[in-house]
Amino acid sequence: MKKIWLIAAAVGATAFGGLAVVAQSSGDATILSSAEATEATAQFSIENMTCATCPISVRKAMQRVDGVKSVDVDFATKIATVVYDPAVTKPGDIAAASTGVGYPATELEA
Repeated sequence: MKKIWLIAAAVGATAFGGLAVVAQSSGDATILSSAEATEATAQFSIENMTCATCPISVRKAMQRVDGVKSVDVDFATKIATVVYDPAVTKPGDIAAASTGVGYPATELEA
């Protein structure tokens, strides 16, 4: 008997909420399973931002942390919103990156 394996994952994963579907077929049996991409969001209060270019330094520092997917820094509210992979990094590492370039960051509780 010949086994056939199908994997449909990367294309369009974002459009389906990061859901990857794996189908395995052997003769008459087909097994379907799914694996959800992991991501979390954290918000940080950022100190020492005094001009409109300060958020650029904060964003670049946070983006250099492995596992960070996106960073949005709002200068008016002094809040950074970060989407990251919790299997790769944690909020303390992201805050430390900003603090390391002169902009102390404190995680805000949800």
